[in-house]
Amino acid sequence: MIKMYTDKDCLFCKFIRKEIETVTVYENEHVLAFLDINPAGTLEGHTLVIPKKHFSDIFEVDEAELCEIIKAVRKIAKVIKKVSGAEGINIIQNNGKTAGQAINHIHFHIIPRITGDGIRLDENRRNTKPLELATVAKAIKEQIESTKFEFC
Repeated sequence: MIKMYTDKDCLFCKFIRKEIETVTVYENEHVLAFLDINPAGTLEGHTLVIPKKHFSDIFEVDEAELCEIIKAVRKIAKVIKKVSGAEGINIIQNNGKTAGQAINHIHFHIIPRITGDGIRLDENRRNTKPLELATVAKAIKEQIESTKFEFC
């Protein structure tokens, strides 16, 4: 059994320690998954998946733990799609307040979707020119090549 490292003031860590009840749909030694109390869309099943170790965001979580989280997210998403009758699934993970992260504990939203459910993720998009894309892609590629990544 993995030791849980939790933050005493974190709401999600309180869920992990069972200080606050959740409607749990899945739990193993690495993650806790529970229904969102303010679900998006019209289908039932909007679920949050959190690691049992406290990490603020994707930049802090270690890669081995991230692999375990992603495995659970995939498993749960498949089931939610089937059970809810969803046509599609959004898997959303926000990092930082500006990006919409409300709880400072990394978490993934699994949101079942159907046509016309009213959820909008396509607002404030912009058109770019090929030269802009090439410049940005070059900078990203250079950073990726110069950074050591280990994953799963």
